[in-house]
Amino acid sequence: MSSTWGNNIKLSIFGESHGKAIGVVIDGLPPGEKIDFEDVELHLKRRRPGSSGLMTERNECDTVEMVSGLLNGFTTGTPLCAVFSNSDVDKYAYKELIFRPGHADYTGYVRYKGFADFRGGGHFSGRLTCPLVFAGAICRQILRKRGIIIGSHIISVGDINDEPFDSVRISNEFLENLSKEYFPVINKNKKVQMQEKILEVKSDSDSIGAVIECAILGIPAGIGNPIFDNIESKISGIIFAIPGVKGIEFGNGFDSSRMKGSQNNDEFTFENGKIRTKTNNHGGILGGISSGMPIIFRVAFKPTPSIGKIQKTVSHKDNSQREISIKGRHDPCIAVRAAPVVESAAAVALTDLIVI
Repeated sequence: MSSTWGNNIKLSIFGESHGKAIGVVIDGLPPGEKIDFEDVELHLKRRRPGSSGLMTERNECDTVEMVSGLLNGFTTGTPLCAVFSNSDVDKYAYKELIFRPGHADYTGYVRYKGFADFRGGGHFSGRLTCPLVFAGAICRQILRKRGIIIGSHIISVGDINDEPFDSVRISNEFLENLSKEYFPVINKNKKVQMQEKILEVKSDSDSIGAVIECAILGIPAGIGNPIFDNIESKISGIIFAIPGVKGIEFGNGFDSSRMKGSQNNDEFTFENGKIRTKTNNHGGILGGISSGMPIIFRVAFKPTPSIGKIQKTVSHKDNSQREISIKGRHDPCIAVRAAPVVESAAAVALTDLIVI
């Protein structure tokens, strides 16, 4: 089943954007893990739309209903099931199926023989990142108790770039604080410029793409496997479950293709009783296995395909050419709410690798 992921930790996400509810089943969590729901709510709130013009106006409270797997605040070891009701549904906005450019309307129509729920993107919608963030919030608490910290920031919006992580020296405190922000950036001046750019394209009935840079601290050397079950493939596999993701790179990524080996290689050193590298161009992963250095990766998000500009499409009824201007409530930049989603996906991937 395409909506189930994982080996040791199995994740099943269900529901549609404008259906009755969405949710997640997490199987394989260790028993006896105390869950702090205030911390869970923090990350759900970071993903949730706000009142600014930077986000969609759809307002879901995302109140979680726990169905199973939790007793007196501790995991029981049996499947944990969480459900989120959909309340702010616009039942008039999707009376007929229209193949919106950049969306999965056409491919979903073909794959499911015309029976897929197309309202608001249905099962393809970014609304489904809510249960993913919930699952990630649970997993990152389990990881934190094992000394593993995850955080991210918006490194670029269009051609406006934030400062990158210092891939060798990142403190736990810095990353923890960053992962609590609603528009996380390192250079606060860039935050203003990014927000102005987003509002600019929105006023022009358009959208813009962005990149999230994520860092993971506390992963000891030796985690992961070569070939098919390596850290890169594990993280990448679940990252691409996030709607709008079009690319991922680790360490120097594509920049390494323009470098010499003498520039890209990280020399080893021995510091404070541990083998480390002087630089971290490899992004904390060698041969699919953790090196003990911070794991660094970047995720590219395409511009939100729902835009107000007139676009051409084809009618699913008679294949005739049509013009559409997409109405409704949409984010002008997906990445504004994507940081906690990327962090959560990484947390689930690492929990699957580490917690057995």
